[in-house]
Amino acid sequence: MKLVECVPNFSEGRDESVIDEITDEIKAVDKVEVKDVDMGEDTNRTVVTFVGPPDGVKEGAFNAIKKASELIDMSQHEGSHPRMGATDVCPFVPVKGTTMADCVQIAKELGERVGEELDIPVYLYEEAASEPKRENLASIRSGQYEGLDEKLVDPEWEPDYGPAEWNDRVKRTGATVIGAREFLIAYNINLNTKNKKIAWDIALEMRRRGRAKRENSPDQHYWKGKIVRYGENEFPCGECEFVGDSFQEVKDHTADEHGYDLQEFLEKEYDYDVDDLEGKAVKQRGKFDHCKSIGWYVDEYERAQVSINLTNFKETSLDDVYEFARDRARKMGVRVTGSEIVGLAPYEALLRTGKYYLDKMNQAKGIPEEDIIETAIQSLGLRDVAEFDPDEKLIGGPMKPEDALVDMDVEDFVNEVSRDSSTPGGGSIAALSGSIGAALSSMVSNLSTGGRNTADVDPILMPMAEEAQELKDDLLRAVDEDTNAFDKYMEAKKMPKSTEKERKKRKEAMQEGLKHAVEVPMETAKTSAKVIDLAEKAAEHGKKEALSDALVAAQMAYSGVLGGTANVKINLGDIEDEKFVEEMLEECESLQEEYREKKSIVIEKAKNRLDPD
Repeated sequence: MKLVECVPNFSEGRDESVIDEITDEIKAVDKVEVKDVDMGEDTNRTVVTFVGPPDGVKEGAFNAIKKASELIDMSQHEGSHPRMGATDVCPFVPVKGTTMADCVQIAKELGERVGEELDIPVYLYEEAASEPKRENLASIRSGQYEGLDEKLVDPEWEPDYGPAEWNDRVKRTGATVIGAREFLIAYNINLNTKNKKIAWDIALEMRRRGRAKRENSPDQHYWKGKIVRYGENEFPCGECEFVGDSFQEVKDHTADEHGYDLQEFLEKEYDYDVDDLEGKAVKQRGKFDHCKSIGWYVDEYERAQVSINLTNFKETSLDDVYEFARDRARKMGVRVTGSEIVGLAPYEALLRTGKYYLDKMNQAKGIPEEDIIETAIQSLGLRDVAEFDPDEKLIGGPMKPEDALVDMDVEDFVNEVSRDSSTPGGGSIAALSGSIGAALSSMVSNLSTGGRNTADVDPILMPMAEEAQELKDDLLRAVDEDTNAFDKYMEAKKMPKSTEKERKKRKEAMQEGLKHAVEVPMETAKTSAKVIDLAEKAAEHGKKEALSDALVAAQMAYSGVLGGTANVKINLGDIEDEKFVEEMLEECESLQEEYREKKSIVIEKAKNRLDPD
């Protein structure tokens, strides 16, 4: 199923009934699911996150924008967050089976419809922007709602869609910014101070847009210094003490010494005219390219926060900004107490952060992913001001069927296998056996590394444990995949067969379904074979006390190889593609022979180390 995420921000965070009416419009669209509703009383703003198929998400977004325009009067709005419309911003994010180009198309189609049918000025931003200077949301929203009347009549800021005039309708609705972007993480870092100037100081220093350069800043409080400005024939560098006699001189210096185009930076981030800089503040870039941040005070928490939008967590991570904020806060005599994620975050972002902190602790990363996620949650203090449930807050993690076999307890699963039904059967058990072998291989590694005298084996066994965890998870998924392997075949059997054309199409679909049913246990066999390779390393380098576990790991993994190939062979009988059948049989025989021998070698190595005599 193709999935797109939409994260509209509405300029209402105090009246729950208004937000309920808006989200009801979204929920009414078939196959669209509202994942999160985050209301902020102080900001007077609500962030809604919903996902669904592209057309459904586009319809849900239009309905929500329409309802918000009916219920929210921007002329009466007050709140601490920058905003310019009842539906302030509405981005689309590719999640599964969709591309950025798909989301750009959705944004343009929605923007045109909102402009024409609802008479709301619409600006396109990020990947959907109509020109480079509109890529940045902060640039579009500069002046906020209060400056919208002047912006609409400025030819440079004519809306992409909708009216370019300040009328009674627009006075009520404001303007809406619609776009397409990568996954944005709304992330707040909590400080043990009520002084929002300190939060702002950290925010300005970390965000890509940077800040005004200052001089004579006392006691690490940079914001107390005097702003440096361009003068006549005096062009200071924002990053160091260099002063050029011309803009070209300082531009060349910035490119050579600091690695960026100063003119592009000033024009894009601050709308500066580089031919008219005298008196304007000199700007310096912030620490992180994919970070937008501000500082504010939250009355509900009685503390200041650094409020951050991470626009590319793969380049600028949660731990990057958290650790930077901790260091900067410490220099100003305050401390970070924790953080919070607003709305949803990618599962991968927390996984990366958990691994970062495990590395810092010099602890093994070859552990279950849920343990790595918990490490990230604790390290970032994500339960500091609110509860954090990873099942509710993370998106894009491992997916299991609602009635997954692997969620059953051991006794129920064994009893289910014993009943007079063909599933779960040998294929699922083969996958389960292989996963247990992988788990044991990881266990041997984790027991044998990170100690006082393990420096020689750590580089071998630590990566092995991570690989074993990946194989374990793949094989656990195969437990259910094998049981469902015949779904395509059974669906094909139900296809109509009244005409010769229908019978031919049905037969082709059934053959494809059978091939799929064979490929699932084959993948189980191949993956289990990789586990035996890891078990061999465990037998060679693991602690002596864990060698029996390495032995069992190899034996269990070979059950995955043998069971997987046996299920392939038994299901080949009805497949008419002779070449396919021949190739599969050859691969089965090769796997069985090679890994029967390797399994025996692993067991022998373990036995020899257990009892060298």
